Amino acid sequence: MTKTTVVFSPKYLRHNPGRDHPESAKRLAAIVAELRKAPFLRSHTWKLVSPVKASIEQVGMVHDPKYVVYVKTLCKSGGGLLDAGDTRVSAASFDVALHAVGGALTAVDHAMRGRSDNALALVRPPGHHATRSFGLGFCIFNNVAVAAEHLLREFKLERVLILDIDSHHGNGTQSIFYETDKVLYVSLHEDPRDFPGTGFSDEVGDRDGRGFNVNIPLPLKTGNQIYLKALREIVTPITREYKPQFILVSAGFDSHYADPVGRLGLSAQCYEKVFDTITNLSSELCDRKLALILEGGYNVNFVGKLAIQALSKISGNQYRLDDEVPRSRQKTRENGEKAIKEAKKVQRNFWHLD
Repeated sequence: MTKTTVVFSPKYLRHNPGRDHPESAKRLAAIVAELRKAPFLRSHTWKLVSPVKASIEQVGMVHDPKYVVYVKTLCKSGGGLLDAGDTRVSAASFDVALHAVGGALTAVDHAMRGRSDNALALVRPPGHHATRSFGLGFCIFNNVAVAAEHLLREFKLERVLILDIDSHHGNGTQSIFYETDKVLYVSLHEDPRDFPGTGFSDEVGDRDGRGFNVNIPLPLKTGNQIYLKALREIVTPITREYKPQFILVSAGFDSHYADPVGRLGLSAQCYEKVFDTITNLSSELCDRKLALILEGGYNVNFVGKLAIQALSKISGNQYRLDDEVPRSRQKTRENGEKAIKEAKKVQRNFWHLD
């Protein structure tokens, strides 16, 4: 059996949010170019597959049908602004967005049906800012949320983890699953006061979902040390206690220090340890059932390398990525320690944390 499925289609390059927009087709082109140079290119540990096209009904599992019709109509008319800010669509965007959702569905289906151990979905546009009824932050439909709902309905799973490592809080994913215990949403992200205005540590879920929403907001320029401490002391023990049957990762690479949009200041070495941790947890807890769904990452000089580094980890290959390790300021580290302490204080009401 092939270890890893990689989902990609040239159709993803057709979504055009406008000239000089950060979420450009160059992002995926950079990842594909790096994949073609990877030392494990001809390895039998991974395979490239095309995505299915999600149906309107599948998208409707997490989105208001009126919103779906609105997106379709706007794209049919030639495109335009989907929100009041920077989420633009073109004539092709509706079809591309359906294939992006389909890419996430293809990824989880391959892992669940035994066609591979795990998967990486190289999709665009990203999705984790999209709520039930509106798009935001470059996102049209919430790819990872549809994949999670698909796991609950099609495969009758009862515990799905969504780990969001994008630099920005996934407000859409949080809102969609805020009242259920069947999806544990865990997000490490930069201070959300500027954007998107959600993701504070006291947002813990409601009703059946109370305690199943974990936010770890970190200071800008946090750096490797504090980020990995949060992963080690909060994310890992909660994941082990929850015992997910499947792990979905909103795999944003905009936390890297060179990213023009994200501001967490992480290095490639940090990402390497993050994906080591994720891969090990999936092996330990859910028979390696894991799917990474691409979110942000806007520096075309690094996003390809970081994505292939992640692929190398989940497929069991070697890939060396040299990178500098920026050092965060003492005050930033102190504020990071406070943020971790606050998040742990909140989450001790629901989980066993030291």
